Amino acid sequence: QVQLVESGGGLVQPGGSLRLSCAASGSIFSINTMGWYRQAPGKQRELVAIIGSGGTANYADSVKGRFTISRDNAKNTAYLQMNSLKPEDTAVYYCNVARLGHNYWGRGTQVTVSS
Repeated sequence: QVQLVESGGGLVQPGGSLRLSCAASGSIFSINTMGWYRQAPGKQRELVAIIGSGGTANYADSVKGRFTISRDNAKNTAYLQMNSLKPEDTAVYYCNVARLGHNYWGRGTQVTVSS
């Protein structure tokens, strides 16, 4: 089992920045990808960004150039740096880890972009 704890969400004005963190614990060996998903009210959960064990990252088109995903394998932690935030980025952000054919999810952290 893998436990994930997200932090760093909050309320920010449009154009502002936030940095999310996702700390993994438990059976953390052989973690493959770490990623961030989000779910806005009334919408399906969608992929925001994902990073492989070697550091290769992929992003949703809507966040390219504004968000950066990174991971610290020594700390078993993934980060999501979010810049130039827009109201449409408002959602609950979930951390996801893929390991040995299983997916694990955090409880989510709320990000609200509003003036």
